[in-house]
Amino acid sequence: MEQRHLGRTGLRVSRIGLGTLTWGRDTDEHDAADLLKTFWEAGGNLVDTADVYGDGEAEYLLGQLMDGLVPRRDLVISTKAGSVPDPDRRVDGSRGHLLSALDASLARLGTDHVDVWHLHSYDPATPLEETLQALDIAVASGRARYAGVADFCGWQLARAATWQLAAPGSRARLASTQMEYSLLQRGVEREVLPAAVDTGIGLLPSSPLGRGVLTGKYRGGAVPPDSRGASEHLAPFVEPYLDDTASRIVDAVTTAADGLAVTALQVALAWVRDRPGVAAPVVGARNARQLAAALSVEALSLPDEICRALDDVSAPVHRYPDHDWSTL
Repeated sequence: MEQRHLGRTGLRVSRIGLGTLTWGRDTDEHDAADLLKTFWEAGGNLVDTADVYGDGEAEYLLGQLMDGLVPRRDLVISTKAGSVPDPDRRVDGSRGHLLSALDASLARLGTDHVDVWHLHSYDPATPLEETLQALDIAVASGRARYAGVADFCGWQLARAATWQLAAPGSRARLASTQMEYSLLQRGVEREVLPAAVDTGIGLLPSSPLGRGVLTGKYRGGAVPPDSRGASEHLAPFVEPYLDDTASRIVDAVTTAADGLAVTALQVALAWVRDRPGVAAPVVGARNARQLAAALSVEALSLPDEICRALDDVSAPVHRYPDHDWSTL
């Protein structure tokens, strides 16, 4: 699999990443092992997890598999910290919490460092400088090789990135940001992606298949019994993308796929993979068969006319102040 630099750093990652959101909950140890082995054998190296996935079970399971199935040195492990299961405070970006969470992640993963450590979300209750100092300490101590953020809006990302760049000798520059990005969700193009490109940060799109909707499995109102849309705890996650607007985009993706003799999944994934500023979409497959279907996109590059057609049908509405007021 082709590799790309993660932002403006020397770290190279496979241009498709493996997500572990459901590991330890919906994905058991056997399916997880099949997923990791399939991914590794295809040349993938970026594996993304978080301390809250499966209440820590995703990290623990990944650590167990690295112990004997796949060599640790062959993987780029990304994890996240900051989200907390507290209804009154969903995010804790305090330096104390973050560094304690990192130590707990390392223990579950069974490793002395992670390759990329992300802040899971912006914490408005903690000074950003304190939150970012946790990244600096983690990198300086060797517990994390690179640092990033997730789910920061445009001004938050720009502020964090420029703060880190202001003292290059003592602060760790941000290597990456994780945000949802697909043909069904192009909101990052408004401010987040321009900020990332300008400051040298690589985008790691989550849900690049529109939470599974872009595969076409929900066309015509169908809800496959083994899909996330039929899952009690994941159905609300899928439901926002089952509207008429999404249906029109899915129809266009399916038409393009038919014309290219490939699948809708391949078209949707190739589109987001090759967008400017993207380092690696993170795919959360349920089993090895689904993952293999996603990895088959490696050989596909969409023709320019197909990309333009998909751009047009999925174009978000961006008005003032994103466009010159005189053109409105």
